[in-house]
Amino acid sequence: MQQISFWRIWFMVGFLIAIFTSLQAQEAELTLDDLFARPKLTGTSPSQPVWAPNSEYFAFSWSEPGNSGRGLWVSMSDGEGLRLISNTKSPSVRDIAWTDANTILSLRGDQLWQTSVSKGVDLQLMPVEAGASNLSISPSGKQAAYIQNGDLWLADLSSKQNRQLTEIGIAPLSSLPKGRYSRAEREIGPGIWSGPTYKWSPDGMTIAIHVVDRREMRKVPFPDYLDAETNPNEVRRSYPGDPNEIRRVGLLDVASGNIRYLDLPDPHANQVIDFNWSPDGALLVDIASDTAVERMLFVVSPGESQVKGIWRGVRESRMYTSFGSSWHPDGQQVVFLSDLGDRYGLYTIDFLSSKDRPQLLTDPSYDVLSSPIIAGDALFYAGNGVNPYEQHVYRLKMSDGEPEQLTQLAGQNIGYPSPDGKHLVFMHSNDTSPPELYVAGSEDGTTKKITHSPLPAFTERTWTAAEYVSFPSLVDDYTLLARILKPTKMQPGKKYPVLFGPVYSNTARNRWAGNYSLVQQLLVKKGYIIVQVDSRGSNGYGRAFREEFLLGFADQDIEDYASAVAYMESLDYVDPDRIGIWGSSYGGTLSVYSLLMKPGLFQVGVAAAAAVDPMFFGTDDVAIVRTPQTDPEIFERKALKYAANLQDKLLFIHGMQDHVVPFKTVAVLAEELIKQGKDFDFAFAPGATHGWSREQHYDRYLFGKLIEYFDRHLAEPSK
Repeated sequence: MQQISFWRIWFMVGFLIAIFTSLQAQEAELTLDDLFARPKLTGTSPSQPVWAPNSEYFAFSWSEPGNSGRGLWVSMSDGEGLRLISNTKSPSVRDIAWTDANTILSLRGDQLWQTSVSKGVDLQLMPVEAGASNLSISPSGKQAAYIQNGDLWLADLSSKQNRQLTEIGIAPLSSLPKGRYSRAEREIGPGIWSGPTYKWSPDGMTIAIHVVDRREMRKVPFPDYLDAETNPNEVRRSYPGDPNEIRRVGLLDVASGNIRYLDLPDPHANQVIDFNWSPDGALLVDIASDTAVERMLFVVSPGESQVKGIWRGVRESRMYTSFGSSWHPDGQQVVFLSDLGDRYGLYTIDFLSSKDRPQLLTDPSYDVLSSPIIAGDALFYAGNGVNPYEQHVYRLKMSDGEPEQLTQLAGQNIGYPSPDGKHLVFMHSNDTSPPELYVAGSEDGTTKKITHSPLPAFTERTWTAAEYVSFPSLVDDYTLLARILKPTKMQPGKKYPVLFGPVYSNTARNRWAGNYSLVQQLLVKKGYIIVQVDSRGSNGYGRAFREEFLLGFADQDIEDYASAVAYMESLDYVDPDRIGIWGSSYGGTLSVYSLLMKPGLFQVGVAAAAAVDPMFFGTDDVAIVRTPQTDPEIFERKALKYAANLQDKLLFIHGMQDHVVPFKTVAVLAEELIKQGKDFDFAFAPGATHGWSREQHYDRYLFGKLIEYFDRHLAEPSK
């Protein structure tokens, strides 16, 4: 019997070893098809949670691993009692709003659904106009507003009737409904890049609306070659120095439908950051110039339509920046995010005092990374107080004035406090984990994971965590930060290829970056070392480092990458002859200009959606390049001027429906390279937009081209 037991044990050990070996082999076989299969390996990430008015529950849309669509989920404030509360046969949930502490309204298809939390009853309440979005409940809970085709509609929850409140919306010029600039000629909604939509006043009698008019913008053709015949397909798309979209704030009287527009300065040159009502009905309006040089706060007193400026900040060196504002709990002060100091901070100012100066509320040693959220008697915000590559949620109680870090999980954390300020739900991700919802313990700091989104095929694999290293700049006294992913079980004496990418500012971050993260993991498993660098323009290193990017695109930040290459080449496991760079949008710009401005720094580059001619930048880009009228020399830095310098391998990737970086610009550069007798490669996608990396089919095809290109030129040492 003992001998039999021994052989049984031996057999089981061998069996387990075989299974383990098989699993290891299975992990090594990760493919591009695995990354882009449907359903996605990472599953469906939960939506932003929405709190019940009494702070007892929060709701969000989500689906469990492997399920399609988005259902309505509800949890108690402590994370207990999580349940799917919507009808599994109903369409996906788009928008969520609470009418009272027990009732949720949600948009699904062209219907408004009503859900009772206590009874678990989920019923189709009434139809709404096709394409309804931006659901919001009136303060009385008896009406629901929504946007449809650029106009505001009102759904009466008792009579179940829809009423159109405005006649503002004008259909898009474009006949192809895709691309960043394929937007309405006029609408209630955000600007092309940002902005609010509408918000109810506390008494429910007025709605503040954001009206955007694009009819004075330039008409630009983006040919649609997939139509029956080639369709010019014009869109409204301005260039630096052109007239921008006109952005106005109106006060809509709900009963009559009359609109009073606020007299705000230069609506064609200033963007509306946000607007918010105080508890007693004063409206705070936050605006900034498109150049980011000017920042202004205005208040409209209750029952009035005249604006009063309460603060104006001007700094010529300011560029792409973060803004946001809200009312202090006392209703007399305004809290706003600004860069008055070396780091972004939250400031307060009394709107009744014209002589009041902004007072800093937050720690000046690190950056505040989000707009302020007021909940209960506390102020919530995100910041990088631990290190530049992490983002945590902080709470500042107005009574004691000491910031408190609420999240402890290393990575990126985005907070959603309950209305009473006593509970916190946060979205967390890191290098190896996609975004999930957690609840933070109110007393002991513990966390409870609410959602588990990835498929088993994701969780059963081993994913590579990043290292974060610092090294000196070769051109000045800055210390630079890099995020590095290395292959597992690196062999002593072997030299590995290095890929920088995707390159951009603010990339050395412990967070999950969607398809980019999946592709990075695949490249690591194929034997590449992956590097990302926080180059000029990044947050976390002070104002000077951030603002050196102004009027300096593809300039000092390329020097940062040269410093990073020198650091990597100093490591004995790096092959200095096999270093590549890739990125999309401005990351594509960096890739092209690095090869043209510093030949030989990288042996291979892949430039996706690369902006190569500043004359064709967008009106939002005036924050970093200003205009041809004010800074003409910046607009002479076209990539084609340096085409003769190309000596390394270069692959362009571009979507022909890219409204942000017109395909025309890279075609002109390609023509010049051909005339110069240069060898390069091109992968285009006829229907892809600027967001090609997130578009089904195009993502698989174009990432496949990117990986194959690096494999062809860098995978093996040159002979």
